[in-house]
Amino acid sequence: MEAGVSQTMAEGTPRTRAQIKERTLRTDRWWRSPLVVFLALTLWLLYGLVRTSSQKYYFVEGYGYLTPFSSPCVSASCVPGARHFGTWLPEFPPLLPYGILALGFLLGFRLTCYYYRRAYYRAFWLSPPACAVREPHGKYTGETRFPLIMQNLHRYFFYAAVVISIVNTYDAVVAFFGDNGFQMGLGNLILLGNVVLLWCYTLSCHSCRHITGGRLNSFSRHPVRYRIWTFISRLNARHMELAWITLGTLLITDLYIALLSAGVISDLRFIN
Repeated sequence: MEAGVSQTMAEGTPRTRAQIKERTLRTDRWWRSPLVVFLALTLWLLYGLVRTSSQKYYFVEGYGYLTPFSSPCVSASCVPGARHFGTWLPEFPPLLPYGILALGFLLGFRLTCYYYRRAYYRAFWLSPPACAVREPHGKYTGETRFPLIMQNLHRYFFYAAVVISIVNTYDAVVAFFGDNGFQMGLGNLILLGNVVLLWCYTLSCHSCRHITGGRLNSFSRHPVRYRIWTFISRLNARHMELAWITLGTLLITDLYIALLSAGVISDLRFIN
């Protein structure tokens, strides 16, 4: 091996990559993973686009269930019960999402997430579609040019995601209190479970891990930050799973509230 390398270097034509004509020498179904990711993300985005632009079935009167897709609902177009934070904006025209204030930041947070970058780079851009598979692009400039240079804003989107998670938490908590006092139904548990998992995904972010423990030369001198960093690191190990789980819980939460609001199903009530 060393002799071969030395001989190549001596000839003045070193090779850094194996010259293989085939697209790949892999014999497994390497294309299955990017295909599944492509289909799953596409279907989820189509569902989210239809639901957020419909301006219908986003709130359940009496129970106080507000879908995360329309939160915070601060437009005059929102029903009064859904305006948990008041009315900041005038009536929206058709197709404009009620949760427009949060959706852009949440989309930015997800798009710049380290896991989602890998997922859609492979599934949508085929860059590359899988390990040891040749990509169809002639060159790669990394995340140094527009639009990929925007990936560097991930930390700032994280800060916005924390604020939005607080808003979603408030929405879930306030739904436990109605005109007759404390109340609880299946919808409350779904909202609460979704919020808990959203917090887990948000806090498992790589930026959060760096913020809590980065630039420390000695953990022993910062025991509190070390404990927080340790907890975040454990969540970070599950970042990929949480990324997919929260897409599922968001869909389930929104769909359940939509079906309740449309009168298709009834909420299972436990208290009041």
